[in-house]
Amino acid sequence: MNSFFLDFRDPLFSIIIFLALIFAITFLSYWWGRYKTKGNSKELDKFLQQFHTLPTENELKILISSGELSQKSWLLLANSYTKSGDFEKAIEIYLEILRLPSRSNEKETMFLLGKVYFKAGFLERAKQIFLEILHTSPRTPQALHYLLLVYEYLRDYTSALKVLEPLDELNEAIQKDEIYLKNLALLHDSEKTQAEKTSQILSFYKEHHQLKYMVFEYLFANDPALAWEHFDGSSGELLIDILWNLPPKALNLAIITNNDFLRELYSARGDITLSKGSTIFELDVLIKLQNTPLQANLSFEYSCSQCKQSYPFAFKRCSHCHAIDTQTIQWSIVKNYHTIFNKETDSFQ
Repeated sequence: MNSFFLDFRDPLFSIIIFLALIFAITFLSYWWGRYKTKGNSKELDKFLQQFHTLPTENELKILISSGELSQKSWLLLANSYTKSGDFEKAIEIYLEILRLPSRSNEKETMFLLGKVYFKAGFLERAKQIFLEILHTSPRTPQALHYLLLVYEYLRDYTSALKVLEPLDELNEAIQKDEIYLKNLALLHDSEKTQAEKTSQILSFYKEHHQLKYMVFEYLFANDPALAWEHFDGSSGELLIDILWNLPPKALNLAIITNNDFLRELYSARGDITLSKGSTIFELDVLIKLQNTPLQANLSFEYSCSQCKQSYPFAFKRCSHCHAIDTQTIQWSIVKNYHTIFNKETDSFQ
C-alpha cells in the first residue's frame, strides 16, 4: 500500500512539483494576458468611440494635450484622415501637435502639415510651411520638392526654377523638371506671341527630345501644319487621343497616306477608306463598322507608368506621384453618343 505514496525526498516527487509549478505559471500567464488584452481592447474602443463623430477643435486640443495617446498615434490618425479626404481634421491634429511643449516630431509634423495644405489646395499656407522647414533645415529634399510643386501650381515658374538649384546641389535628378518648368513658363508667358512660343517649344523638343506629348498637344492645337511637319511616324500610339480628336480640316492627307498606323486610324474614324482592316483590334472593329448603322467611337483612359494611377484626362505631371511625362494611354470602343444625339436632334427638326 505504501508503494502508492511518494516520499517528499523521492526524485519523482520533485519532478511532479516542478511540472505543477510550470502548469500553474502558464495557466496564470494565459489568463492574465487575456485579461490585459480585454482591458486594452476596452480602452481602445473607448478612445475610438470619441471619433464616431468628429471631435470639435477644443475637444481635440484636450485629447492631444492629455497625453492619453502618443504623438505617433496621433500622426497615424491624422494620416488616416488625410487618406479619407478629411483634410480639415488632419490639419487640426497637426496644428495641435505643434502647439505641444514637446518638439520631438516638430520637423516631421510640419512637413506632413505642409503636404495636407498642398493636397487641400491651401498653396500659400503650404508654401510658408515648407519655407519655414527649409529655413531651419535647408538640406531637406522632400520639402524642396513640395515647394517646387507649390510654385508650379501657383504658376510662379521663376521661383520654381530657383528651387532646382539646391536640389541639384543635393544630387537630385532635375533635368526633366527643368525642361518641364521652362516649357510651362514659355507657354504661360503673356508677352510672347504664339509664333514665338511654337518656335521655342519646338527648339526645346529638338534639343532634349523629351515631353513629346506636351509639345505636340500644343503644336496640333495652335499650328497643325507645323506639327505635321515635325511629326514622327512612330509616335502615333503615344499621341493617339490628340490625333483622333483633330478636326478634319487639320489633317495632312499626304503624311497620313504614307503611314500605316495613321491610315488605319483615320480609316477607323471614317475620314478615308485606305485600310480594310487593322492589326489593332479596336481600329479593326471600327473599320468594319464603317458601312453599318452602328455608331462607335474610341474612348481614352490615362495612367501613370510609375505609380499606375488612372485618370479620365490627359496629364503632364501625375497628380499622385508627381512624376513627369509618365502618361500611358489605353483606348476602348464605346457607343458614339454624340453622333446618335445629333441624329436624334435632327429628327425633331
